[in-house]
Amino acid sequence: MFRTSISRISTLFRNPNPHRLLIPNPIPITTKNIKKAQIFIPKMPSQQILPITYHPPPSTTEKLLSKSEDDPATRLLLFSHFEDEEKPAPLRPLLPKSASYTFNTSSASAAAATPEGSANNNQKRRRRTASDNSLYSSSSGSSSEEAAERHSIAGDVEHATAETCLVTRLSLKLLSYLGVGYRWITRFMALGCYSLLLMPGFIQVGYYYFFSKQVRRGIVYGDQPRNRLDLYLPKNSDGPKPVIAFITGGAWIIGYKAWGSLLGQQLSERDIIVACIDYRNFPQGTISSMVQDASQGISFVCNHIAEYGGDPNRVYVMGQSAGAHIGACAIVDQAIKELGEGESTSWSVSQIHAYFGLSGGYNLFNLVDHFHSRGLYRSIFLGIMEGENSLHRFSPEVMIQDPNVRTAASLLPPIILFHGTADYSIPSDASKNFAETLRSLGVKAESILYEGKTHTDLFLQDPMRGGRDDMFEDLVAIIHEGDSEALARDAVAPPRRRLVPEFMLKLAHKVSPF
Repeated sequence: MFRTSISRISTLFRNPNPHRLLIPNPIPITTKNIKKAQIFIPKMPSQQILPITYHPPPSTTEKLLSKSEDDPATRLLLFSHFEDEEKPAPLRPLLPKSASYTFNTSSASAAAATPEGSANNNQKRRRRTASDNSLYSSSSGSSSEEAAERHSIAGDVEHATAETCLVTRLSLKLLSYLGVGYRWITRFMALGCYSLLLMPGFIQVGYYYFFSKQVRRGIVYGDQPRNRLDLYLPKNSDGPKPVIAFITGGAWIIGYKAWGSLLGQQLSERDIIVACIDYRNFPQGTISSMVQDASQGISFVCNHIAEYGGDPNRVYVMGQSAGAHIGACAIVDQAIKELGEGESTSWSVSQIHAYFGLSGGYNLFNLVDHFHSRGLYRSIFLGIMEGENSLHRFSPEVMIQDPNVRTAASLLPPIILFHGTADYSIPSDASKNFAETLRSLGVKAESILYEGKTHTDLFLQDPMRGGRDDMFEDLVAIIHEGDSEALARDAVAPPRRRLVPEFMLKLAHKVSPF
């Protein structure tokens, strides 16, 4: 008690006035834009007594204003917020400025100079407002069909722009991963010439893809990025149609659902529905993500295609190039899952009528060095396939021979593999060997080889040539097998029209980098 009193007396002795503070080396303090709160304390010797006046604690706004002097981010946030609150939202005129501007500057200044001019100005403003309102009323009463058509065209243009940007980005991504060496400079020059020669066909197919009412683009089948598919529907809607779930190629890097638009258009003309499945590419995903997306897309087709006029009892799966490898992995993986106990599956291999592989590779151990020599370097390819240890798992030809899962071969549907003998991207032996392996395990499988056809002849040049296409006719005949009415319609079907002149197709065949 005595100590406390003594300490208080000592404090008062040193500072008799409790409202006066001892401030060593005071510094000036300023608060911008708050005039009443400005305090300036000049520097004074240490331990000098300074009188101050009590002010209430600063508000939140004052604190922010003070902080904004040294922090540009705070100043930007603070003053932009104030400006938004103080300025009302601008009213957009129903007419463009050129239409609503009804008097010139000289008449406006003259009108503002006199009360009569001001009144006339107000009358003109009222008449202009009434005119705007009447114009709005007349426009709102226009045909809803025209508005819907304009909206549809705008949506198509926007979609086309987005698709073009995506294709460009995928091409640049491929270039960045493959490098810019001499080999790839020449390859891309050849690719440019090849694309230019086939441009007349690409333009026609692109117009059909974006503007045909028979194409349903961007149907969502999953919750992952790029889990979309396109449906190509026949014009004839009588009865349920057979369905092909198609997985496009693209070296596991530039695969895209629109690549199947030519095949989808021509098959839909034969009363076959085509669902082109998009999937994540490398580096957005690795091979396991691609197989997962393909499997989920097949599941959507099996479970929902009846809503679009398809027959769920006649579902086929088809893949081209890298898509053929992904599709085969999905089929084999699904068969292995169905062997396991307690495996939850959303579709069954028994729902698949047959699997078609077009120019695919099914034993990665035999393709690593070949791809490396072609420019898909070993390090990149192994990165796509999740390392060398995963080559066994993602090689359907090897996986199906594993003693632990060999019995899954009995669940596989019939498998038909198409391949060209002049394919340098993936040798035709890949399809022959896989078919022989499957037959040795009791699977109904065959490989159909086309003499002198390259990697892209079967998928691009021959369909653009028009007329009769051997691979296309073989595919349609297998799908319509047992359907006498469909086979009769195929017999009298008009020949497909030519999309590209013959000399341009021959040049494209020679310069093709694939």
